[in-house]
This record gives sequence, C-alpha cells and structure tokens, in this order.
Amino acid sequence: MKKKIVFLTGTRADFGKLKSLISASQELDGYEAHIFVTGMHLNQKYGKTIDEIYKCEFKNVYPFINHDRADLMDRVLSTTINGFSRYIAEINPDLIIVHGDRAEALAGAIVGSLNNILVAHIEGGEKSGTIDELIRHAVSKMSHIHLVANHDAKKRLLQLGERGQSIFVIGSPDLDIMASNTLADLDSVTSYYDITFDNYGILLFHPVTTEIDCWEEHTREVVDAIIESELNYIVIYPNNDLGSEIIIKGYKRFQNNPKIKVYPSLRFEYFLVLLHNSDFIIGNSSAGIREAPYYSIPTINIGTRQHERGSAPTIRHCNYKKTEILDLIAKTKRASQAAAKDSATCSFGCGNSTELFISLLNSGVFWNLRKQKLFQDRDY
Repeated sequence: MKKKIVFLTGTRADFGKLKSLISASQELDGYEAHIFVTGMHLNQKYGKTIDEIYKCEFKNVYPFINHDRADLMDRVLSTTINGFSRYIAEINPDLIIVHGDRAEALAGAIVGSLNNILVAHIEGGEKSGTIDELIRHAVSKMSHIHLVANHDAKKRLLQLGERGQSIFVIGSPDLDIMASNTLADLDSVTSYYDITFDNYGILLFHPVTTEIDCWEEHTREVVDAIIESELNYIVIYPNNDLGSEIIIKGYKRFQNNPKIKVYPSLRFEYFLVLLHNSDFIIGNSSAGIREAPYYSIPTINIGTRQHERGSAPTIRHCNYKKTEILDLIAKTKRASQAAAKDSATCSFGCGNSTELFISLLNSGVFWNLRKQKLFQDRDY
C-alpha cells in the first residue's frame, strides 16, 4: 500500500520551498503525494497563487479558504486547524510536511501531532527576532521530524530539547530550483510581466505585527525613499499578515510612476530570474537574506523583521528612516557586488535538498521514528 504524504502550503514563499520536494514525491514509487492549499494562495488580492500550483499539473490539490482578508493570526490558526483536521480525517495520511513560521504551518503541526500522524518541519531552528520566530519554534515542538538548513539550526533544536536522531540537515530546498538549469531567460520573464527597463531594484516589504502601531509611519518612510531615489523598481505586494493593508495603501503612491511596476505576486521561478538580474533587493523579506546572497545580489534590509536571520557580505542593514534608506541605496549603487555565493551555499545547502529528502524517505528512517516525543535534557 502506498504511503500518503500531505504537503501544506499557505503562501507563495513556502510553496517555493516545497515545490521541488512535491514534484519529486509525486513521481516516487510507493508514495501518494497530496497538497493542502490555503492562506494567501486563494486570495485574489495577493495574486491567487493557487493558479500557479495548478499550472504545475500536480495531482491531489485540495484548496481551503482559511480567511477572506488579513485576519488576526489566532483566527487564521483556528480556522486552518478546523479545515485541515477534517481533511486529514478523510485521507488518513502517513506524513504531514509543513514549512517555516506561518500560522498555517502551526495548524498543520498541531493537527498532525494530536492525531498521531508524523509531522516533518522544514527549516526549523532558525532565528528572526519577530513573532515569526515564536511560531517557528512552536511548530518545531509540535513536529516529530526536522529537516533543517544548516548545523546552526540543528544546534538550536537540540537546545529546545529535540532528539538528535530526528534532526536532518538537508539545506534549503529552494536552492534546488535556484541551482537548476531550467529557469527561464530574462527576456521571456520581462516580456511576460511587461517590464520595459533594464536596470532595477526589487522591493519586498512585509508587515511586522509587533510594530503595528507605527507601521503607517514606517511604510511612508520606505515609500518616500523609493520614490525619491528615482530608480526603477519591481514592487511585490507583502504577505497577508496584520498590517499588509497599510503597506498596500501606501503603494498607491506608486501609481502612474513609469519607473515603478507593482505586482500582487510573481511566479516563483520568474521571481528568481528577476532577482538574479536585479541591481539590489530592498525591504525585509527573507529573500534578501537567503536567495539574494546566493546570487551575489546586494540586499538593503530594513528594520527588525530579519535582524536575527543571518548575514552575508552583500547584506546591509538600516532602520525605517528615509534618510538612512536613501543613503544605503546610494552606497549600494556605487558598490561592487561582492561575491557571496560560496558562503550562502555553506549556510543553506548545496542545491541537493530534494535528493537528500527522497533518500530519507526511501531509507525508512522517517517511519521508524517515535511519535511519542520526550524532552531531551542536556548538560552544558
């Protein structure tokens, strides 16, 4: 009998991390892969990215609407738990795979662990310093298997009392796509999105829920800096956390500006092509901390959202003040692009995460792990 695996995805970002694993699993003998699609994927305002999942021609795609707008995280969590619980009761999977630090991932881990189903968490053990970190560690504690990006992440999970036998370093799965030779050429991507300029920066700016009281001011400073820099930009909508409406409202000032193209979302592979050919990325997305250094693209990281996430020679940090942002934009334009690919690859894998994941599945290691978790005390 085939083993059933359920991948849970709630955002364009985590789908990019899961895509190569889903693709390989659906072609693997002895396994039946399913995809529970929820969150931003079904929201038209953010590009209805479930359409990109359908374009991949994956089998067994199940859509579930867990919110109609930028609901509070606790409500999203509650709704997702209810929907996912009913779903897994119907298909009875052997393994649930979640990624990262979203409320949807926490819902998946809770449902799996409380129903005695193995849960694998991808990219646990990382630091970010915001509410995301709290959720990420909670997901890890509710998961049985940990597929981490590097040994630093493994060390943190050991500090959290996780068993070493359940932690596997496989790198960051999106590097498998980044390192592939199947990405589209730049001309095809710019034509698809009607981008007419050659040189550009990319703005990806997400809300920080713990700073919501001052987010309107922060957004205004960022938008002011982008406009006053007088450079070309590709701007992508934020995620749907509390505060996203403030950012989207601020982006209305970009209307009718020929130097700025705004998109609700971009296809993941097309985003990688645009990132690889950009002058820099600015904002507070993890793409600036992980994907950009792999391509040796400079990052201007604004504020606190990623301040504990890691670093590379191509990353510069600033606060939310317009003057500081403009200063870094000017310095970034003057600076040469320091090569950082080797250090990024060491930190987040070598582009073979899918191979390592499939090897673990076929070795039977996952299936012999205990579902009863015990905190592992350690002497320091």
